[in-house]
Amino acid sequence: MARVLLIVGGGIAAYKSLELVRLLKKAGHQVTPVLTKGGEHFVTAMSLGTLAESQVHSSLWELKDEVEIGHIQLSRAAEFVLVCPATADLLAKMAAGIADDLATTLLLATDKPVVVAPAMNVRMWLHAATERNVQQLEADGVKVIEPAEGARRGRDGLRRVRPRAPTGTRSNHGMARRQRIPRRQVTLAGMHILVTAGPTHEPIDPVRVIANRSSGLQGFAIAAAAAEAGARVTLVAGPVALEAPPGVDRIEVETAEQMANAVMTSLPADAAVLVAAVADWRVEPSPTKLKKSSGPPQLKFVPTRDILAELGASGQRPRLLVGFAAETEDVVNQAIAKRQAKRADWVVANDVSGDVMGGHRNRVHLITADGVEEWPEATKDEVARLLVARIAQMLG
Repeated sequence: MARVLLIVGGGIAAYKSLELVRLLKKAGHQVTPVLTKGGEHFVTAMSLGTLAESQVHSSLWELKDEVEIGHIQLSRAAEFVLVCPATADLLAKMAAGIADDLATTLLLATDKPVVVAPAMNVRMWLHAATERNVQQLEADGVKVIEPAEGARRGRDGLRRVRPRAPTGTRSNHGMARRQRIPRRQVTLAGMHILVTAGPTHEPIDPVRVIANRSSGLQGFAIAAAAAEAGARVTLVAGPVALEAPPGVDRIEVETAEQMANAVMTSLPADAAVLVAAVADWRVEPSPTKLKKSSGPPQLKFVPTRDILAELGASGQRPRLLVGFAAETEDVVNQAIAKRQAKRADWVVANDVSGDVMGGHRNRVHLITADGVEEWPEATKDEVARLLVARIAQMLG
């Protein structure tokens, strides 16, 4: 069993460290806790020490015989160092090599493997500064455990650690992973990205249509993010009241047939991201307005063209084919089945049983051949940047 040096940061998730100590001890590991000044506001040294059955250290100057460089001995006596929770402040200090208290001094002095479990407000986690710091730590050899999403405050949400047994667990779809892509790696220069967005309107008569509530916001955000990354972007958009993002070539359509034709004539493309909520059914429209006095019309529905499936089977299939699955129940399983049936590389699944359609926030799962990635709730612009970053990583 391992000798673990546990550094407890000063965040609300610090209370999770108590459960973590319990799990580590149950697995037979030896735990030496280090409690930061911030951590003392959330857990007590007595609680940590009792569970760890070990002395809790909190001050650089309380180590016995510091003249013998006690902090060096403490950091190297462990087999690995675990920082949980790792606050944004701790991550920044680690990335910069700052050693202004016991915890950061130990981290700078250790020659053992270091694992950090970040936990913070989701805005702080997605901030460019945090991304830079995490990238630097990973480059330095630090193992970063992606945080899960916890209780929300307002609309921002919190990122939290989730104590796990040392062996870990797997979901029905393989290991669920959280994604964070450094922004500075995002480049699609020289590539053609094809995006569809918005609803389609299938006419019933000259004044009525079959439609849905899609606003086009997510698709337009993806087109904008791809253009910002340097791609040549073609946006095939259904009827929405949105301005085309700068640098994007917009093709306006109304029906599923028109959208399918526009997509096919826009090929070849390096990647196609089909976000549009295309109507599944259409009817042969009446040439004149249907009258209420004539009673309910007898409409004969026929399927619309399946653009994702057509692209999947096309001789001009993009290198990366991404579909969207808007579902109201069994979201992940429905998306897994769609990816396989339509021969897509990825499917982005989102639960639209709430206010996603027309709203400005989204929470998605990315379904790939490797499994399911659960992404944090974020604005549609943030989801777009994350997806475009993944596309750039894949195509690069």
